[in-house]
Amino acid sequence: MNFSYKSGIYWYRRDLRIGDHKILKTASQQCAAVFPLYILTAWKQQHQWTGANRQQFLCECLASLAANLNTIEGRLIIRHGNALDELRKMIIETQADVLYFQLDPDPHGKLIEKAVKVMCEEMGVKVHAEHDVSLHSPDEILTGGAQPYRVYTPYSKNWLAKPKDLPVTKISSLRTPPHISSDPLPTLAWWGLKPNNATTLEGGEKAARQRFHHALASRIGEYQKCRDIPALNATSRISQDLRHGLLSLRSIYASIQSANEAASSEHKNGIHIYLKELAWREFYFAILHYYPEVLESEFSPQWRGLPWDQPDEKLVAWQLGRTGFPIVDAGMRELLATGHMHNRVRMIVAMFFTKDLHYDWRIGESWFMQHLIDGEIASNNGGWQWSAGTGADAAPYFRIQNPWSQTARFDPQGIYIKRWVPELANISADKFHQAPIDGRPIATDYPLPICDHNRERLRTLALFKKHKDQQR
Repeated sequence: MNFSYKSGIYWYRRDLRIGDHKILKTASQQCAAVFPLYILTAWKQQHQWTGANRQQFLCECLASLAANLNTIEGRLIIRHGNALDELRKMIIETQADVLYFQLDPDPHGKLIEKAVKVMCEEMGVKVHAEHDVSLHSPDEILTGGAQPYRVYTPYSKNWLAKPKDLPVTKISSLRTPPHISSDPLPTLAWWGLKPNNATTLEGGEKAARQRFHHALASRIGEYQKCRDIPALNATSRISQDLRHGLLSLRSIYASIQSANEAASSEHKNGIHIYLKELAWREFYFAILHYYPEVLESEFSPQWRGLPWDQPDEKLVAWQLGRTGFPIVDAGMRELLATGHMHNRVRMIVAMFFTKDLHYDWRIGESWFMQHLIDGEIASNNGGWQWSAGTGADAAPYFRIQNPWSQTARFDPQGIYIKRWVPELANISADKFHQAPIDGRPIATDYPLPICDHNRERLRTLALFKKHKDQQR
């Protein structure tokens, strides 16, 4: 077989799979030898965007990847430290002619990529980098005037109408030579982190495929009807698998389209709603790509400089699930226990944080990222700014969810609440639908609500209106 290059490095980042891996397959076809590399960054203990849950999941994913690479004559090489320095060392050690990697959707990753490309040019090494984190890159879905969308609905219509690439075939061999040394696979100790006893999902490509196929067979067809009910196991639960690239969107889309052909009309509606959720994910990627300032500032300029309250003891109550609002507390305790929170509850919790407690959305955004195993910077930022009323296509500031009525609508029997707040297990569910009216907690070992929703709602309306008027 004729190869274009003698030696190439594949730099793994957030694409920890071997199946339907377009760029890795290109490397296998172009290089006589491919060196798969993963670089562990050097941050220790606290980090704004990640924590023990996600890093433990990452450890499992890397162990799975290492085993999977062995099946195609590959070998995962682990290095620790600064990406630029470690890549330079690997290029020298392997005498690589070319470096392959998937483009990162996040601003920090893009800065690193820019420096890597400069370094490779200086070293005479070619770079092969492609967008493959989503079905469409941000520059593929634009308005008729070639501008980025700022509103989801027209974006999603364009996204749904675009043809999608088919999955790529299996990689036969990487032919990785054995002589390049590797550091050990990581444990939490590398980052100075300790397990927090959260019961998280199994990491790795095989587990991710099993989760998706089970969801496709039993839940995605019911998505329209059941996705907002937190007591049900009705969502796909693959968001962490997409975040770490254990699954390819091409394969997911192809499987969904195949299932759709045989689906009933009701299930076709559910599948359509699910595809629109994938479009939301890519919409937020596009927002972050064209407006990277959203990580620091409100997407909508009119809401910049809002006078958020300084955090006090109510922040700790929110973090620990001790607010006295059962649906909020259930969500926060689910997060602490599993590294996951149901999507509907995420909205309730985030809007409570910004509209009832009047706290800066950036504080809540960071807390979620530190605890979620599926923490995706673009989607998390988009969700928090949507709830705060400051983001792209966000809920208007005057649309403020009432935690009590949200409970009555989406967890009327209190099944979800009782699952995660055991001190409420024997309390009648109707007690969760309105604030206590007698000034007493609804259970002896459960706190009173830390605020009055109706009063804080009026305060939020006045605060946003005043700020809006001052911008004129």
